[in-house]
Amino acid sequence: MNAARRKELDALIVEIDALRGKVEDLKGSLEGPMGEEQEYYDNMPEGFQNGDKGERAQAAVTAMEEADGKLDEAVTALEEAVASLEESKE
Repeated sequence: MNAARRKELDALIVEIDALRGKVEDLKGSLEGPMGEEQEYYDNMPEGFQNGDKGERAQAAVTAMEEADGKLDEAVTALEEAVASLEESKE
């Protein structure tokens, strides 16, 4: 591999690492509202849990849990990309 290509890969790795950090920050930002919404739901009287308010709260929690899972997948994919690029430099 020539020096120019290695330099391109190094720059790409830096960009991917920065993106991974941003995704991890998003995951951290999601934890608070997700926990608060779950607590809100858990503390509702049973009648409200089974009503519109409870359904909306549970739907919000489910959506945030799904987003959290997708962010986990994104972090894994970015880590795999960096590993692959590192290998291709060898």
